[in-house]
Amino acid sequence: MKSLVLEKPGVLVAAEAAEPPKPGPGEALVRVHRVGVCGTDLHAFNGKQPFFSYPRILGHELGVEVLAVGEGVTHIGVGSRCAVEPYLNCGRCIACRQGKSNCCCDIRVMGVHVDGGQRERLIVPAVKLHPSPKLSYDQLALVETLGIGAHAVQRAAVSQGETVAVIGAGPIGLSVIQFAVAAGARVLVIDVNEGRLGFCRDKLKLAPGDLIDARTTKVVDRLKELTNGDLPTAVFDATGNAASMNGAFEFPAHGGRLTFVGLFQGDVTFNDPNFHRRELTLLASRNSNPAEFRRIIGLVEQGKVDTSPWITHRARLSEVPPLFPSWTKPEAGVLKAMIEVSP
Repeated sequence: MKSLVLEKPGVLVAAEAAEPPKPGPGEALVRVHRVGVCGTDLHAFNGKQPFFSYPRILGHELGVEVLAVGEGVTHIGVGSRCAVEPYLNCGRCIACRQGKSNCCCDIRVMGVHVDGGQRERLIVPAVKLHPSPKLSYDQLALVETLGIGAHAVQRAAVSQGETVAVIGAGPIGLSVIQFAVAAGARVLVIDVNEGRLGFCRDKLKLAPGDLIDARTTKVVDRLKELTNGDLPTAVFDATGNAASMNGAFEFPAHGGRLTFVGLFQGDVTFNDPNFHRRELTLLASRNSNPAEFRRIIGLVEQGKVDTSPWITHRARLSEVPPLFPSWTKPEAGVLKAMIEVSP
C-alpha cells in the first residue's frame, strides 16, 4: 500500500505501508481520497511542530470512502463519503467527561501523535467519521480546517455587531474569519503577506479598508482608527508566531478577549499591569468537537460556507515528495494544498 513518511525534518519519502486489518467492533476501514496539507504538516516538515515525533505518516484533513465496517457500526455503511474527525480521545478523562474531547488529557491526533492519512487505506474509529452524501472529497477534507475556526469563534463567544481582529490570514485564520463573519461580526484582518490580504479582499469580499498590512502600518494605531479609538473586542492570533502572539496583547479593547488559535514551541510573555488594567480574557483554542463537524457539513451542504476558493495547489500522492519543500515557502503562495490519493 502506497504512503508518504516524514522520516525526519525535511525528509518526506514515498514508502510501502502495511495493509490495515479488517475493522473490529466500532471501527471502519476507509479509502483515502483527499488529504489537505495544513500548517501542522508544514511545521512538522520544518522541525517546528510541538507534540510531534518522527517518523510519521502525516495527514489529518481527510476526505474518505468507507470500504467496510465492524460490528455495531450503524450510522455509516460501505460507500459512505465522510470527513474524518482526527482527534482520538480517551473518553474517560476530566475533559472528555465534560464534553471537551478536543482537549482530552491523553489525546492522540492522527498525523501528529499517531500515523495519519497520507496513505491509501486505514482503520478509523467509526464515531470519528461524519458522513455527507452531497459533499465532494475536496470539501470533506476541508471540514477539519473549518472546524478549527468554528471552535475558536465559539470559544470567544463572538456576537452580532462586534468588531473582531484576526491576525494571520493563512488557512486557520481564514476559517476564523469565515465563522466570525457568520456570527455577524465586522472582521479586521492583519497580515504581512500581500497575497493573503488580497485573497480576503477578492475571495472573501472583506472591505479593503479593513485589511491591515503589518509591514507598512502601525497596527495598534490603525485598529484605533477603524474602531473610533475603542480597539476590537475580540482578537484572534492564528499565526503560531512568537513575536505576533506576544504583541497581540496590545490589540484587544478594555474588557476584550484574546484567543490564541495558533501555537509555537516556547513561552508567551506579556506586561501584567497592561493585561490587568484592561481586564482582558485570554483563551486557548485547540481542535474542534463533533458537533462542530456536523454543523460545518450542514453549512457547506447548504451553500452557506464556500470552500471553492481555498485550494490553490494540488498533486497526486506520488508527486508530493519533491513538491512539499516548496509548499513550505511563503513565496509559493500556498493557501491550501490538496493531495489526491485516490480518484
